[in-house]
Amino acid sequence: MAVRTILIWFLALSIGGVQAQQISTPKSHFGFNIGDDYQIANYKMMESYFLKVAAESNRVLIEKAGLSEEGRQQYLLVISSPENLAHVDKYRKISQSLGRAEGINEQQAKQLAKDGKPIVWIDGGMHSNETVGSHQMIETLYQLASSNDAEILNYLDKVVILMWHVNPDGQDLLADWYMQYPNPKDRNMSIPTLYQKYVGHDNNRDFFMYNMKEASNLAKVMYVDWLPQIVYNHHQTSPDGTVVAGPPYRDPFNHVYDPLLVTGIDGVGFAMINRLNEEDKPGYVRMDQSTFSTWWNGGLRTAPYFHNMIGILTETTGSPTPSTIPLVAERQIPRNGLPNPISPQKWHFKQSIDYSVSMNMAILDYASRNGDKLLYNFYKMGKNSIDRGNEDHWTPYPRYIDLLKTAYEKDLKAGKIVEDATSFYRSKRIPASYFDSLYRTPEHRDPRVYIISAGQADFGTAVKFVNALIKSGVYVYQATEQFSIQGKQYPKHSIIVKTNQAFRPQVIDMFEPQDHPHDTEYEGGPPVRPYDAAGWTLGLQMGVQYDRFYEEITGPFERKPHGVALVATTEQLPSSKGGYLINGKANDAFLVVNKLIAAGLKPQRDLDSKDFYIDAKQQKLLQQAIQNLGLQVQAVDKQPKRMAPVKALKIGLFDHYGGSMPSGWARWILEQYGFNYELFYPQNIDNGDLKKYDVVLFVGQGIPGRNEQSTKFRLPEANLVPQELNHLMGQVSLEKSIPQLKQYVENGGRIVTIGSSADLVYHFNLPVTDPLTKAGKDNKPARLSSSEYYIPTSILRASLDVSRAENAGLDENVNIVFNNSPVFQFENSSTLYSLGHFSNKTPLLSGWAHGQEYLDGTHIGLSAIIGKGKLIAFGPEVTNRAQSHATFKLLFNQLYN
Repeated sequence: MAVRTILIWFLALSIGGVQAQQISTPKSHFGFNIGDDYQIANYKMMESYFLKVAAESNRVLIEKAGLSEEGRQQYLLVISSPENLAHVDKYRKISQSLGRAEGINEQQAKQLAKDGKPIVWIDGGMHSNETVGSHQMIETLYQLASSNDAEILNYLDKVVILMWHVNPDGQDLLADWYMQYPNPKDRNMSIPTLYQKYVGHDNNRDFFMYNMKEASNLAKVMYVDWLPQIVYNHHQTSPDGTVVAGPPYRDPFNHVYDPLLVTGIDGVGFAMINRLNEEDKPGYVRMDQSTFSTWWNGGLRTAPYFHNMIGILTETTGSPTPSTIPLVAERQIPRNGLPNPISPQKWHFKQSIDYSVSMNMAILDYASRNGDKLLYNFYKMGKNSIDRGNEDHWTPYPRYIDLLKTAYEKDLKAGKIVEDATSFYRSKRIPASYFDSLYRTPEHRDPRVYIISAGQADFGTAVKFVNALIKSGVYVYQATEQFSIQGKQYPKHSIIVKTNQAFRPQVIDMFEPQDHPHDTEYEGGPPVRPYDAAGWTLGLQMGVQYDRFYEEITGPFERKPHGVALVATTEQLPSSKGGYLINGKANDAFLVVNKLIAAGLKPQRDLDSKDFYIDAKQQKLLQQAIQNLGLQVQAVDKQPKRMAPVKALKIGLFDHYGGSMPSGWARWILEQYGFNYELFYPQNIDNGDLKKYDVVLFVGQGIPGRNEQSTKFRLPEANLVPQELNHLMGQVSLEKSIPQLKQYVENGGRIVTIGSSADLVYHFNLPVTDPLTKAGKDNKPARLSSSEYYIPTSILRASLDVSRAENAGLDENVNIVFNNSPVFQFENSSTLYSLGHFSNKTPLLSGWAHGQEYLDGTHIGLSAIIGKGKLIAFGPEVTNRAQSHATFKLLFNQLYN
């Protein structure tokens, strides 16, 4: 088979391929029925079952698909009839051709849609404590591999099914922990660390960045090799008083989607709820009665939307430990969002498995009945994207519609026009002239081309950005020589990304700002919280410099193949008498410096240019260290006049029992850039152990809130934790921990806080106030209400004081990720000074910022000299999910002397 040479075939084709086969039952393999109370399987057991069934069944083949972060093998299971599997490469290529929509016309596409088989993706196991998702895969696989029911045989004949376990590492960790207790009543899921290395629950926040190996493995299968039409991502749990939350989803949906995508999601959702109702399985909640929208990119279910794939998420209640469906009074009344309520009752794991398998079958039923439509519409959406990238196109962003409405109201007030009140529905009829003059203007068109110049200071980070696009199935061009467009010169190796491709929504989404609607419960009321981020534009987060073009361009461009990463070129270093300067604006400069320090060298930093200086004698080592990083390295005739030695500090990074995701992302970043660190825990603070570190980091949670006596980490009962893990337990307290932290700084230590841990500035009684408060009851400070001020995760523009060493290598203006983040107000002094601030009333670049004018003049970061040491606090998310490369240097600079 051409998919991969590593494909493992366990297929025994025969003329009577649908005949009964002896397939091992789950109970014979695992020792219990899937869904038995207090019983779950680890990944080692699941892996061996997958391999066994593939060997026994001529309906299943299995291929290796990459290793996890901890080295476990991930597999893709391909399930269909033996006849289909004999020609599965044909169906895969048809899906690729239709999904990319290149070089075929409508008639050819319709014929391919008839010749092909729809491809449906079913996964599980992403969030390891959501055990329904992983275990429904076992039962579904068994039924598909063994049953000769006419319905199952029909699905196998008409559909190709892909099954994928998302998180093998976490499955082993969680299941081994849960099953370690002899007494079933003691079994719990309070594992001591994150259930995916580095990222835990945020493994479902990595599907446009692909930092983790698991995400990269999935992306290659989904967006390069197979291109399924439906992606079903299993999760739990449902809202109280229900069993399942599923599609259709609530508003808003993202403006870059094709309408066929939105209605396609609806069609699958209706098939799912109908089947559950047919089978007397109530409790399915959807639309406005659920919390899930289709706005955000980055999740396993949502990222496919930007690739014209129907992404389905369900959140299903249930646990191997029996639970209950509680009584929620308002959820006993049927409504459109919950047409079939469920009564309160005791609930068992097997019931959740049954619901999940039914929903899998509902999707397969939908695909078997509508296969040609799914395939053709996949082509149609891709073709629409290509057409939109080849001509003038306007995406209806709210900002343009608001502009139109504002102009109309202004003209009404000025008496320039008279309101048309003839509408039966009392809608405001705005003259069509406003549409053309204010919305469909040339400056509001979508770009057709983006050019990323190879001449920018941090081209290595730009290549990382482009490789994230490539992993997602986007194709790019690279310049084979220097060229000029509209009078601007671009060097060889510059990268060109065109929007006339099937995955145009992904391209636009990664380059252009998101414009989240002002979504409130009612006019003037509190905002409705987005499902995740409101704004995430990756190019902005990473600080990549790019130019937009609104007409087709040509040049010496070479189209790169799908799925093949770019490698930043490295020039041969010339000989030098005075040494070399590595551009300090590049993030990878820190990686090189750390490599050289590890090799025993003594790099220095130019105090004027902020570049890193390497002695001329180290040319060979430097050449090796910069390989494939695209760094700008300058040979100089003489050493800079003012330099300081660069010494790696001993770094401590805070974590806690159960694991911190922000800390985990920081771990990954530190390792990628060559910084050594150790983890420490609350007990280490209280015991005075921090003195062995030069700098300690608190990223995200870790410091008690201003009105809290201690942190509130979820801790299991002490008697359920093995003794060797007791050192992970504990809370950070005002009474004991904060005095230890203050003493650490006074004695010469350095503390860096990011995000919510910035509350440490108030515990240290610094002359700092919170500008996002107002006088409340008894004149005590109270937070602004969400109706006044609300900024969910978005990207804002801030100004930095580049004269400060903490900001070395950054530009004066920086894009920051902001999530209702702390900001500060204070007077600058010799011992307390600002690192950056908001310099206007409209800092929003991408996302949603209600009441953003409150930020004007506030500080995003500060340095405070306390005794012999220093506290450095950043309010915004400068390490956000290892995506915000534009602000990584705000961390890195604090990790040297």
